[in-house]
Amino acid sequence: MSDVFVSYARSTEAQAKQVADALRAHGYTVWRDDELPAHRPYAEVIEERLKGAKAVVVLWSAEAAKSQWVRAEAEAAREAGTLVQTSVDGSIPPLPFNQVQCADLNEWSGDEDAPGWRTVISSVATLAGMEPKPSTAKARSARQRTSVCVLPFVNMSGDAEQEYFSDGISEDITTDLSKVSALEVIARNSAFQFKGQSVDVANIASKLGVSHVLEGSVRKAGGRVRITAQLIDGESGGHVWAERYDRDLTDIFQIQDEISKAIVDALKVKLLPTEKKAMEHRGTTNVEAYNLYLMARQIWISGNYGDVRRDEIVIRTAQRAIGLDPNYAQAWSLLAIAQANLRYHHSREVDDGLAAAEQALKLDPSLAAAYSVLARHHAEQGDFERGEAEVCRGLELDPNSWEVNREAARLLMQQRRVKEAMQHYQLAASLDDNDFHSCMMLTTCFYEQGLRERMPEVAKEMLERSERVIAHDSLNASALGVSAAAFTILGDLDRANERIQRAMMVDPDNINMPYNFACMLATWVGDIEGALDMLESMIERQSRSLMLTMMADPDMDPLRDHPRFKSMVAAALKRTGLTEEMVRKVSERSKPSNPRREGAAPPRS
Repeated sequence: MSDVFVSYARSTEAQAKQVADALRAHGYTVWRDDELPAHRPYAEVIEERLKGAKAVVVLWSAEAAKSQWVRAEAEAAREAGTLVQTSVDGSIPPLPFNQVQCADLNEWSGDEDAPGWRTVISSVATLAGMEPKPSTAKARSARQRTSVCVLPFVNMSGDAEQEYFSDGISEDITTDLSKVSALEVIARNSAFQFKGQSVDVANIASKLGVSHVLEGSVRKAGGRVRITAQLIDGESGGHVWAERYDRDLTDIFQIQDEISKAIVDALKVKLLPTEKKAMEHRGTTNVEAYNLYLMARQIWISGNYGDVRRDEIVIRTAQRAIGLDPNYAQAWSLLAIAQANLRYHHSREVDDGLAAAEQALKLDPSLAAAYSVLARHHAEQGDFERGEAEVCRGLELDPNSWEVNREAARLLMQQRRVKEAMQHYQLAASLDDNDFHSCMMLTTCFYEQGLRERMPEVAKEMLERSERVIAHDSLNASALGVSAAAFTILGDLDRANERIQRAMMVDPDNINMPYNFACMLATWVGDIEGALDMLESMIERQSRSLMLTMMADPDMDPLRDHPRFKSMVAAALKRTGLTEEMVRKVSERSKPSNPRREGAAPPRS
């Protein structure tokens, strides 16, 4: 069977051939319907090839959206969790496919560094379970087109807690350069894979297929900041441009502008007036508010997931940023996200973030992350359809929004739509290398879908990410818990147990950890009584939102018929005030969507 199945409408056959040839150049075996044998029924061959493919690349177009064949093939791929969507004429995929990320290949000329094509290659590599081979087309494209990778700037402040600031500078410069149409810029998640490594610039340029690499460092102390930056030719290794900025911290926006514009000048690419204006727009002109926002977002992403103190700190910090600049849309959006979690996940009687999200969108209607809060607001009231609609709006604005993809995955998991959730967790994990929680959720998705062979690879990534956090914060209970899950999957139950005990000692009030430990014991270890004991220790504190999740969680399946579980759930439903209609909606979706493959039973202890 082939690695990749290409689905398309007849009017886009030329694009289908181009995509298929490009995938073959990367080492994948590809099938499309130009290879139909003459001696077998058309539908029989299509079904066979579709089921056997590890990835199904759908080329959406105006005609494809009307084609019953393309829609049927896309639906089969969506059900199997193998769907990779592209648009070759700018069309938006039809319902329900517009809820899944779609790569833009409109007017794609074969450029290997085009953002849309990089998205396709990344998705195919994830689904096919193999890294793409270097393409000769990629090397040729890199020589023909100016492209740059912004490596994460090194934190030279002598304080690991200042890393949020150097990361923020790197991300902002990446964003600035991405606004220049004549310049190809490698995505943040691709560049940040090299963070903390001693790198050879020429090797990075070759691996990513870029013509230039930007590297630098940030030293922040008191009211001063020193930033060094150097632009390096990827082929020769020579410096194209280098500069050091030693200024007051209040000049930080000006420094970023100067760096971005100097790179554009050094690369001799054209900067349009509208692009220049877009580069200078940063959401705020207040340096202290900017610093507070970067700090709060770092705490939100890499903080102790499930710890109520994390949410409270983010809320206080975002509110301080807003106090300094009431028009800072990003700070309003982050405030809304943390408020929603504090209300729904921790059952605190606080605003649920709806007002803050609406204010963020009033200030900046293009802010995708704010739609994740609107989605959660409606879903928590049991209106999953309205929640999905808000998620779709967010993804249309920014398919690569970490916040929206996380909310999309959470919402889909509450409806037992595991195959769809899996794609959003994969993307979220790739968008931020600090996100160990999405990796852990992927293991649940893989297990439920019978993809147990893929779990060790994700477990190693979970362990690497969580250990990196523990090295900086040994009291991060969430990271300790995720590392315990990783050790369990990898078969080291002694170290897993040690991490469980340590995590529970560090943060006994964290309701996420015993829940996750119950999932591990029930599904991966087969210790039903141990799992029930874990649930019993926290279910009286379990929020309504977490109850909705538990009603559909595949990891809870081994417990559902146990009398103790039924008794605990009945009491929790009564305590949290979930209505019969909401319970029914979730229960209807909580049946396994795909029987787990034979031989995928959990290990027994």
